[in-house]
Amino acid sequence: MSSKTSPLPAASWMERSLDAAEVRYRNVSALLGTTEVLSNPVRLRRLSKTHSELAPLIEAAARRRELTEQLREARELASDSDPDLRELAAEEAAEARAGLEEVEADLWRRLLPKDPDDDRNVLLEVRAGTGGDEAALFAREVFRMYRQYGKSRGYRVDVVSANETPVGGLKEIVAVIEGRGAFSRLKFESGVHRVQRVPATEASGRIHTSAVTVAVLPEAEDVEVRIEPKDLRVDTFCSSGPGGQSVNTTYSAVRITHAPTGLVVSCQDEKSQIKNRAKALRVLKSRLLDLARQEEQDRVAAARRGQVGRGDRSEKIRTYNFKENRITDHRIALTLHSLPAILAGELDPLIEPLQAHEQTARLASLEL
Repeated sequence: MSSKTSPLPAASWMERSLDAAEVRYRNVSALLGTTEVLSNPVRLRRLSKTHSELAPLIEAAARRRELTEQLREARELASDSDPDLRELAAEEAAEARAGLEEVEADLWRRLLPKDPDDDRNVLLEVRAGTGGDEAALFAREVFRMYRQYGKSRGYRVDVVSANETPVGGLKEIVAVIEGRGAFSRLKFESGVHRVQRVPATEASGRIHTSAVTVAVLPEAEDVEVRIEPKDLRVDTFCSSGPGGQSVNTTYSAVRITHAPTGLVVSCQDEKSQIKNRAKALRVLKSRLLDLARQEEQDRVAAARRGQVGRGDRSEKIRTYNFKENRITDHRIALTLHSLPAILAGELDPLIEPLQAHEQTARLASLEL
């Protein structure tokens, strides 16, 4: 957000926030040089982390002051009697304004309160909705899209369970995506993804509309979710492939039922029953955390005011139209004509506008 378009209260909030950050940075820098901190590894590690997090903000603030001064000087020269000097001043003013807009946009991103879940791993669930085999086939393409995106960002994508169809589709698939910032990038993907295209099995060439449901949950930490062993029923069974074909004759697959909520989680991806149990518990904890948060959000509906949609899995968020090579995100009225690239995992052209929209909403909700 630029100073040209920012309301005065927002600009004042930025100034106050930068002043506070610079004071904090100076204090931390001073503490890092003391014997007391250097002899305390835990405190040294914590303060070093704070210092490294503040450093880019302080550098951006210094760049902002430099560009502001350049702009002021250029404006003063704009009234000079020398036409060549006035032309040069105009060019310098334009460059300074452009640089100032860029650096202030970066500062807003760094200053606005972060979602505390942003750095967490992700529990991703993709399920075929209306549309039969065509929906299941599209579910596979959607999961492949996220897997490719995760790979491009250096994330690890670990499948927990998958229920395939005889024609090669997916009724459902559950995976954990591990990587710093994974939730911050993928949290806007929750909802109904609608596809409009001619199925490969459609002889008449008629366009069908199908749907896939995506859920993106932050992975729970052990300290957040307490599960009593007495509340769990653990069943083991043989892993199976598409159409029920047996792929494992040992009872390595695990199904865990949480009695108080009725939640059921299965995992058969690993050959080890112990590993499948551990994966299933990770999924169960994340679902329980999501359930608790949803209940809290129902009680305090205003807590999510200003976010991009509600992230509700019943909410249609996006349409993929193959005939027109078009993808439309309905929450921010964004349309792109690059469907093959998006499905190949190039999701940033969708994700970054959604992040910007969320940042604008957060700014509007601040008490400036």
